[in-house]
Amino acid sequence: MQLQLMMSSSFSVFRVGISFVMMCIFYMLAVDSLPELSPQKFFSTLQPGKATLAYFCQADSPSTSVFLEELNEAVKPLQDYGISVAKVNCVAEETSRYCGREEDLMKVYLFRGSILLREFPTDTLFDVNAIVAHVLFALLFNEVKYITTLGDLQNIENARKGRTNIVFSYVRAIGTPEHRAVMEAAFVYGTTYQFVLTTEISLLESIGTEDIEYAHLYFFHCKPVLDLTQQCKRTLMEQSLTTLNIHQFIKTMEAPLLTEVAEDPQQVSTVHLQLGLPLVFIVSRQATYEADRKTAEWVAWRLLGKAGVLLLLRDSLEVDIPQDANVIFKRAEEGVPVEFLVLNDVELIVSRVESNMYVAQTQEDEVGDMEGPNMGIQDDEVAETVYRDRKRQLPLELTVELTEETFNATVTSSDSIVLFYAAWQAVSMALLQSYIDVAVKLKGTSSMLLTRVNCADWSHVCTEQNVTEFPVVKMYKGGENPVSYAGMLGTEDLLKFIQLSRISCPVNITSVQEAEEYLSGELFKDVISYSTLSVLGLFSPTMKTAKEEFIEAGNYLKGCVITGIYSGEDVSILSNKYAVTLPALLLARHKEGRIESIPLANTHGQNIVQIVTNASLETFPEITVENLPTYLRLQKPLLILFSDGSIDPQHKKVILMLVKEKHLDSLTPCWLNLNNTPVGRGVLQAYFHVLPPLPLLVVVNLHSGGQVFAFPSDQAITEENLLLWLKKLEAGQESHITILPAQEWKPPLPAYDFLSMIDAAASQHPTRKVSECIKETDVQENYKEQPEDQSAIRKESTGILRMKHWDRSNWFEEAKKPFRHDNKEL
Repeated sequence: MQLQLMMSSSFSVFRVGISFVMMCIFYMLAVDSLPELSPQKFFSTLQPGKATLAYFCQADSPSTSVFLEELNEAVKPLQDYGISVAKVNCVAEETSRYCGREEDLMKVYLFRGSILLREFPTDTLFDVNAIVAHVLFALLFNEVKYITTLGDLQNIENARKGRTNIVFSYVRAIGTPEHRAVMEAAFVYGTTYQFVLTTEISLLESIGTEDIEYAHLYFFHCKPVLDLTQQCKRTLMEQSLTTLNIHQFIKTMEAPLLTEVAEDPQQVSTVHLQLGLPLVFIVSRQATYEADRKTAEWVAWRLLGKAGVLLLLRDSLEVDIPQDANVIFKRAEEGVPVEFLVLNDVELIVSRVESNMYVAQTQEDEVGDMEGPNMGIQDDEVAETVYRDRKRQLPLELTVELTEETFNATVTSSDSIVLFYAAWQAVSMALLQSYIDVAVKLKGTSSMLLTRVNCADWSHVCTEQNVTEFPVVKMYKGGENPVSYAGMLGTEDLLKFIQLSRISCPVNITSVQEAEEYLSGELFKDVISYSTLSVLGLFSPTMKTAKEEFIEAGNYLKGCVITGIYSGEDVSILSNKYAVTLPALLLARHKEGRIESIPLANTHGQNIVQIVTNASLETFPEITVENLPTYLRLQKPLLILFSDGSIDPQHKKVILMLVKEKHLDSLTPCWLNLNNTPVGRGVLQAYFHVLPPLPLLVVVNLHSGGQVFAFPSDQAITEENLLLWLKKLEAGQESHITILPAQEWKPPLPAYDFLSMIDAAASQHPTRKVSECIKETDVQENYKEQPEDQSAIRKESTGILRMKHWDRSNWFEEAKKPFRHDNKEL
């Protein structure tokens, strides 16, 4: 590596005082480049000024070839920085804290000599870039200042004015390839410049960066600044953050801003040409020297890091150049003649250089495209939305951030809602926005404590709480089992879950009077607005099995609807009043002011959940993107009334009357407001090819055939006309307007399945299922004891947090399960 060849021996001496000890619960594959030591031998070799990266292997741990491959890849670069690597085989004869408890084996230990410097969770070292970046980051804690606020940056900038320049970089996350590149540059230049690092988007925005999708690096010219009130000039590195690019950029910052020459431009060579950058000569005459020099300095600042700028003294030249030429452009490629230009605007000079840079970059990109498609580009509207809202400042202080030390104490001492998320994942950040919106709405009004855990930082906490996918919201209350949120990511749905979760489900009703208050909504009037339905189970005192089934269903429905149970001696008063045989359900629909009764003889808890779930759906709902999957699961054709605004009350009355008279039992009646759900216009255009007049009634048979039928536009929507049209449909006397194609709802590009990738990597080494530190006889004995079902072996939730199925391809696979034949597009 060119960068490493340029390192001075002083850097090597300074940084060799580090030992990096890796420990893991996995069996590892044998790697020839890793010397093997016993614990005693390893610790006896630790010396001040000697760096060592050691992997401790236990004999009873599962295997992961992927992780060891990444560790093996990191051996060479770490050795280049003075850190050697060793494998330590834990044996029963020797005791060591690093071969002890399982939780200790899930950490990575960084030592300086024999002194522990820092601990890392093993899952933060997910590849070679993460390993190198984390090690160097901890090693260079004096050279690289990590900051989170604009005030921190301003303080460092003021402290360095008149002394040293600053290299300021933003990376999206610690452990990325860009982070590694910055750390490698800091290893070389850390004593010459002050390196500053951040992962805060808001900080990057504050210094005027518009495009923050990628990592950025700035050079702050603070050394020439003597006035503390004056801001340091800043130069943005426009290339991608790689080790070579950063090295080239810093070298151009070290080069003179402007050089005067009086020789043949074809023979001139500077550090810029050596680094592959062009040269721009500003041609000057003695009579206009002062003005030309100012122009050249201005151009040099504009092209800093992009090209070298020189002031060519024409009067001292022995070589003839065209009289009208005032700018000479020299490319970095050898053998290319210089170009003599006439540019009367300095912006044209800058544009000329930048356009050449763009052409060169485009050619590189085209070469990269020829190598294969960029599968990293995904059809991900969630990520796009998060990026669009990136400048939104979230009041995170309204929620409590939990750590490994504070989690258990918090959730056991107070009723808590916990958001488990990953700061690098778009879906997590989308839910975090909704979560903070809920915190704003509940500020000062709720006894629930809203908290959050970043699983990227505290993966051990998430593993202990059985969080194997994220984002996840769980409620912890009074020592009960936590309740998981399974609704949509929006603020309103999340707020409903939190408010309804405050109530025990089912509520134990103690009297007939209290039951009547419960059914009327008076008993929980403060949260009744979040639940359109209250469910009351009626049981005689002797119906123990039926009550247990209902209690199980109530626990499952917690956070979705309010459920209660009454089994007093006088329960017959309620059963007689509502004309129902025990056991029974009473469904109180508060918006409609009516109570339904449903008998529950021999009904299991799972069926009760389904009954309540279907009953909680609106009779004539407004269809939105969020609730459409819920109504599709009913497996019925959709009767949709498309409206350009609020629905006509007369049309609503007609539909509800037909529902009441049971004429629409085979359909799912609903309506769609194009103003609230603009995608409805595209749906209509797909049906009719042009946008038809509104309002309009259609029947969409998604589940069998895919036919779309339209109610005649020349007829008024009345009970009589609609009922007659539906009878014709049933008799097959109406013609469809279109048939939807039978195709699945999938994104244009496939999603990554990391678990399959890991399994595939492991399957490539069928003979390396166990570590070499186990005896051969033990391997054979253990192999015989393995269960045939290999899924029983996979305990990978302790090491890998799986992304929640919000990726649309995964969501579709999950959504297909309850309605296997739904292959039509709405």
